[in-house]
Parts: sequence; structure tokens; C-alpha cells
Amino acid sequence: MKIGIIGLGLIGGSIAKAIKENTEHYVLGHDIDPTVVHKALLLNAIDVPLVEEHLQDCQVVIVALYPKDTIQYITDHSHLFNKDAVVMDTCGVKSYICNALEPIAKKNGFCFMGAHPMAGTTHSGFNYSEKALFDKASMVITPLKGTPIEKVELIKKLSVSIGFTNTQIATPAEHDEVIAFTSQLAHVVSNAYVKSPTAMLHEGFSAGSYVDLTRVAKLNENMWSELFIDNKRFLVSEIRGLIESLTLYQKALESSDEPALKALLKEGSDLKIKIDGDSI
Repeated sequence: MKIGIIGLGLIGGSIAKAIKENTEHYVLGHDIDPTVVHKALLLNAIDVPLVEEHLQDCQVVIVALYPKDTIQYITDHSHLFNKDAVVMDTCGVKSYICNALEPIAKKNGFCFMGAHPMAGTTHSGFNYSEKALFDKASMVITPLKGTPIEKVELIKKLSVSIGFTNTQIATPAEHDEVIAFTSQLAHVVSNAYVKSPTAMLHEGFSAGSYVDLTRVAKLNENMWSELFIDNKRFLVSEIRGLIESLTLYQKALESSDEPALKALLKEGSDLKIKIDGDSI
């Protein structure tokens, strides 16, 4: 199968490397930076550079760009995709992407499928791409209504072949609501947490809890600000809920209300056990 990959950054580059490492598929790759394409060729991450004429030959086209760039690329090239092809994105928001591209796909007769590989690092770019980035990770797929089951199975099979051990099927809205909590809120909190002046004094006083809470504070502000705004309805709701919860802890401390504080702490601890199990 011929697979085209648009954007050879961390995710696109890792997908290319994983496909070449684990399958017999033929990979065509394109990036706005010609030196990245050249390096991908030298490292055998792709077989050949992808030019527009090749899109017609690809059974799967994976667009690994930022949300606005993804919509723009697929819209601009919609007339070039093979009518039997699956064109999928890799963005961390789905409603914004799927709502924009569903009419484009229907008009031009190709199958568009939203997808979100649940993996990444604090770095970006092809130089940090890894063939094992998706090992034991989850792939969330948000097929449009009426998508043929064989197309969904094609992407599921491809996902498994490059390391994903769990495939979740969801609507775009379901994805965005959950991801606002599991990923986006965590990045906001981590990024805000390190702004305390005390953070500059952490050496020698910090351990696992500090490391865990600050891991995703370092981020790509261009990509994440776009993702946050595209999913602001759900993310703002999560932030508002967190502020309300933190205010309860603050009030209990300010008033030295030990019973209230104990109740809040027990509630959170019990909920963690209920969510993840006592062994976590």
C-alpha cells in the first residue's frame, strides 16, 4: 500500500519511521522544509518525496500538520486525492477539523477520517521523531457518519502495525470533551504551576511530585495555543471547574478548617482510587 505523509515533524516523522520499520508499505513524504525531506530519505524514513502528482496514487494520506494548516492543505488538494483513499489528520482537536473537512470530503468523493495519536514528547520536529513513539499508545479515531467499516478497519490495522495497542472510536465532540481534561488541562496547569517564584528555588527540595506536575510545562506555544482555542468550550469548562475546586481548598486553609480540608483530600483520594484502581 502506498501511504503519503504530509508534514514530517515529530508525529509525521514518527509515523513514517514506524511504518518503514514494521510494515512493507511504500511511504511518500512531504515537508515544507526540503532539508527534512532529504534527511528522511537518508534515514530510510520515506521511500520517495511526495509531490502533488503522487496523491492520486496513495491509498492513505496522513496529514500531520497544525489544525489550520491541516484544513488548508486538505481543502487545497481535495481534487487530487484518490476517490478510494482515506485521508486522515493527526490533530489534537477533532470537532474543529471534522466539521470543516466533512463537506470537502463529500464534495470531492474521498473518505476523511479524524485521528489523534495519543503520544508525544516535549520536543518537536523530525530530529526528535522515533520509530517506537507509538508503542503501547492509544489511537483515537473519529470517523464521519456513513464511513464504510472497511475504511475504519484499514486505519485500525495500520495503527496496530506501528505500535498502537488500543484503538478508541469516538465522535469528534466526545474526543474533544475528554481530551480537554486528560491532556489540555494538564498542560495548562503544568505551564501555570512553574510560574510560581518558588520554582526557581526547587533544586534540592523537589522529587517525584514536582517532576510529574511540571513534565508538560515545556511546550510548543504555537501549536498548543491553537489547540486550546479550537477546543475552548470544553477547556474553559475544565479550567473553571478546577478553579472552583481549588477555591474550596483555599477557603479551608484560610479558615484552618481541618475537617473540611480532610474531607476534600479524602474525596480526591477516593476518586483517584475509583478512577484508576487501588493498585495505581
